[in-house]
Amino acid sequence: MRRSSMRALAAATFAIFITACATTGTSGGGAVASPTGNDTGKDFAFQSTQFSPVPEQEAMRQQILKNWKGVGVEFITDQEAVIINNITAEAKAGGTGRIGIIGLENGQFSSIVAGNYLQDLSKVTDRNKDKKINADMLTLGKFGGSQQLYIPWMQQTYFLVANKQALQYLPSGADVNALTYDQLIAWAKNIFDKTGQKRFGWPVGTNGLIHRLLQGYWYPSYTGGLVTTFKSPEAVTMWNKIKELWQYSNPQSTTYAFMQEPLQSGEVWVAMDHGARLINVLKAKPDDFIAVPAPAGPKGRYYMSVVIGLGIPKTTPNQGGAEKLIDYLLQPDTQITTFRTNSFFPVIDAQMPADLDKGLKLEADAVAKQSSAKDGKVVPLPVGLGSQGGPFNTAILNTFQRIVVKGEDPSTVLNEQAKIINDLLNTAQAKCWGPDGTSTSTCQVK
Repeated sequence: MRRSSMRALAAATFAIFITACATTGTSGGGAVASPTGNDTGKDFAFQSTQFSPVPEQEAMRQQILKNWKGVGVEFITDQEAVIINNITAEAKAGGTGRIGIIGLENGQFSSIVAGNYLQDLSKVTDRNKDKKINADMLTLGKFGGSQQLYIPWMQQTYFLVANKQALQYLPSGADVNALTYDQLIAWAKNIFDKTGQKRFGWPVGTNGLIHRLLQGYWYPSYTGGLVTTFKSPEAVTMWNKIKELWQYSNPQSTTYAFMQEPLQSGEVWVAMDHGARLINVLKAKPDDFIAVPAPAGPKGRYYMSVVIGLGIPKTTPNQGGAEKLIDYLLQPDTQITTFRTNSFFPVIDAQMPADLDKGLKLEADAVAKQSSAKDGKVVPLPVGLGSQGGPFNTAILNTFQRIVVKGEDPSTVLNEQAKIINDLLNTAQAKCWGPDGTSTSTCQVK
């Protein structure tokens, strides 16, 4: 692999997130040492909201955990609300529970942190200093305090993948590495006008991540916010743009969950999705596809950073064993295996191997370009919603279904859905995050 390619890969592992926070801190991470807690020898459960698809679960158990030499670990994936309820129940029951460690998105930790259910992992961070864990990610894991309540585990983002057959239909003057949403719409229209086929695709099916594309890409790129600007005039403009693109989108989009599948079959030529849901087509046909940054809107080229952390409940049956597992998951070889198998980037300063798969190289290059774009702006996943995270996502998805799929009037739908969103935010008592800025009171649609 060329030296320039290696630099791009190394940059990508850190650049996904590096501008997401204005805060800074000392680098953390490091060599495996004795755990701060006692290793009781008890097996424990590792509950996570990540790797829910069966192939990813199997990769976690059979490849990522393959060289784990500690006690028995039962890896279990589940919904955020279920894991939160399990942690809460074990905490209230007292004593020790079954869950030894949890792996959640940054925003999914908030209610567990508020309940004071997590161990301070500062000593685990200290003994891993030489791994140079991203400092901003470590700061996120402190939730404004001095205790390290989670340690970063891995990261990902979303980007655009296109079949090379589609490149001939790019609108005049468009740079595929610096598209706008207007150019994306024109591209899809050109494909339809020239071929008669609707080749753009959306992950709108069951378990699809269309809500993330709206939360982290379309909404902030057009309105500069998400919650506060949910029913703004700019939001109405955005929804009309999405409706325009929908005219040239494959009608089977309502059934797609992972865009790599219709891309690989040829049903779709251009699509956006989570990196882990695009990697299979890039690995299978690296010479037939390109991966490029997300488009830009009037407010900038917004993209979402997905940071996954590891936390240890105070009720863990084996704190020492759980700490050793964190040490193991932070080892460079384990971080690279996680990237190779499940397409999540390292959070440490890991040297990318020269034999990296061509598809992973395409992905890493796209992420590096997206992160270094002059108009690039990073947003986090929703923060502080707790058990209302699912209903919030559903409210966003239902807005898409009503306006785009069913063709209802955008202003009417936005006014009705705004009431639902405000109610669930009041229930969660969630303050504003990301593109909406900060607030001292509950975040609300204006």
